Amino acid sequence: MSQGVEFNRLMLEMRSMQADAMVRQKPVASTPEPGAPSFSEMLGQAVGKVNETQQASSQLSTAFEMGTSGVDLTDVMIASQKASVSFQAMTQVRNKLVQAYQDIMQMPV
Repeated sequence: MSQGVEFNRLMLEMRSMQADAMVRQKPVASTPEPGAPSFSEMLGQAVGKVNETQQASSQLSTAFEMGTSGVDLTDVMIASQKASVSFQAMTQVRNKLVQAYQDIMQMPV
C-alpha cells in the first residue's frame, strides 16, 4: 500500500514540475524573465533529483545489507522503486527530446 502512496506522491511531484514549467513558458519573441531558470537549468535540476534519489536508494540498500538498525526492508524496496520510476521517467523525457530533435532536423527548409 505504501508503494502506491509513494508512486502517487512521485506522480504529483512530476505533475507539479510540469505545471511550473508550463506557467514559466513565454512566447519565443519575448526576452527571458530575470531570475527565471532556463530549460537547461530545469533539466539539470531534474537529472540532479533523479541522481539524488538513486544515491539515497543505494545508501539505504547498503545500510540494510550491513545490518544497520532502524533500516526496514520495506523502506529499502520503496526507495528502490522510487529510484527506478524516476529513472524511467527521465529516460522517457530524454527519448522525447531526441525524437523532437530528429523531427526538427528532418523538416524541409
